[in-house]
Amino acid sequence: MNAEAEGCAAATLFRREHRLGVQPLGDLIAIIEQATGIDVAVLDAGPDEHGLTMRDPKRNTMFIGVARSRRPIRQRSTLAHELGHVQFGDWADADAGDLSARSPAEIRADAFARHLLLPVDGLRDFLGDREQAATRSTLSVVVQRFLVSPAVAAIALHQGGYINVTTKAEWMALSTPQLAVRFGWIDQYHALQADSDKRRAPQRLLARATKGYVEGVLPVQAIANLRGIAAETAEAELREAGVVPVDRPIAWADPAELPEVPIDLAALDEDLSAPDDPPDRTIETDAR
Repeated sequence: MNAEAEGCAAATLFRREHRLGVQPLGDLIAIIEQATGIDVAVLDAGPDEHGLTMRDPKRNTMFIGVARSRRPIRQRSTLAHELGHVQFGDWADADAGDLSARSPAEIRADAFARHLLLPVDGLRDFLGDREQAATRSTLSVVVQRFLVSPAVAAIALHQGGYINVTTKAEWMALSTPQLAVRFGWIDQYHALQADSDKRRAPQRLLARATKGYVEGVLPVQAIANLRGIAAETAEAELREAGVVPVDRPIAWADPAELPEVPIDLAALDEDLSAPDDPPDRTIETDAR
């Protein structure tokens, strides 16, 4: 089985095991966190850094991080690609070799991402049996519906028998903004850009931090730091949602409820009446 077939099979299995059907996937971060229990974060990163997956073998925990980006479709592909590495257990080691080369594991993760985001069966359910040839309008509809790049959509359209190799190559060179402007959904694309360009903390971590804030053991600044926003903004949002620290008054004891403690004043009088220690009359002589 080659990398393409392995990626397709794994993506199909992931959708089936997590009851995702063949429909378009919405918030991919939430889907990954809920389906796998893996923490996912959107982080500040350099222009050439897109995504990473880390694993702690001792605790058997994993973390996926992707960069903030003004390219939302690429961010979704990166998320799906990193999930592919998790599904296949692709953990790099010190002898990984040339990291710039497209290894079989990278090609397989690419295939997994494509088939996860746009399964051919889902494409067929969406487009049906079309007697007319697919056009760029068809491509735009698929890109907008499944939130994939024109390249991913063109490959799926070719695999589904809707376009030929020449058209696939031509459409793979198009960009999402080009289609969004041409076919009238640029406002939606801008909304996607705004969402993908924000930092985002792992949901479980943020939930635990919020619980700590409510219990009064964590300051609001900790939540603000996780979300990458000002403490005032975080506190205002929490307060508006009715999330405030629990008021835990100190329960002072009533003096009347205190037990009586016997005090032996005779012992105190005896100590006060005792003579002082005699002065030390030892005279030290200087050594000559």
